[in-house]
Amino acid sequence: MDFETQYQFAQGRFAYAEAAMGTVFVFQGASPLSDADTRGRCEQAMAIIHEADRIFSLYKPESPLSRLARGEVSVAECPPVVSEVWDACEQWEKITEGWFSAFTPQHTFDPSGLVKTWAARAAVEHLVACGLTDISMNAGGDIWLSDGLQIERDWRVALSKPVSIAAEDAGVLTVIDLRQTQFRAVCTSGSAERGQHIWNPKAPGRESASELIQVTVVARDLVEADVWATAAFAHGSAAIKQLDDYNLANPEKPVHALAIHSDGGMYATPGFESLIAKDER
Repeated sequence: MDFETQYQFAQGRFAYAEAAMGTVFVFQGASPLSDADTRGRCEQAMAIIHEADRIFSLYKPESPLSRLARGEVSVAECPPVVSEVWDACEQWEKITEGWFSAFTPQHTFDPSGLVKTWAARAAVEHLVACGLTDISMNAGGDIWLSDGLQIERDWRVALSKPVSIAAEDAGVLTVIDLRQTQFRAVCTSGSAERGQHIWNPKAPGRESASELIQVTVVARDLVEADVWATAAFAHGSAAIKQLDDYNLANPEKPVHALAIHSDGGMYATPGFESLIAKDER
């Protein structure tokens, strides 16, 4: 990706953007640190993401994961973090009743439905530990908000229409407001930008899932939102019923979703409507 790192700092507020993993990561908010220290912490956070990309990218021929896919090494011969992510993917496959799977139709291990937000979560945890507690992160539409956001509008997240950003009718579908809720993460899976890239792990040949064109999931945790967005897209409109059942069984950590069917119909968990932003006028 041809993208020049961008950084701005003025009156204690900053915005830092850098490309990695085929998208752009943006950190922004307020900083109690100096201009130079704030940029340095952001660079450290991005180093975490670049290291994950170095290990897990299937587009880099010499990455440990590419070598694993070609059968040149075993999981035990990869960096220990590969085993950690492998175990996490297996756990999420159980939680989602098999609708999230890190194994491709070619039977190779591909944790891309988890690893981007897994790395992003580690990066923002680093920033918070450095004292940047009033910040947000956007990784190609996967969004995380810190507990310490001070400006009310920063709690609002715009959801895009299920079309390419280059389309004439591109724009905002709706806006949700996470202020005074337990939710901190918003992740979207869809076919508008990358086509049919999510497979149905329960189809005979693991064919591409096509019943839905977009799913947005809201959760407390960034990885949780990402995994469920992938699982829900794979499952189709029946995923809403699955999430309703999951929320009933796990009332302490609910997950809400808005799914858009290929015929234009929209389905949502009952709690999603309460998150839609109210008109401020």
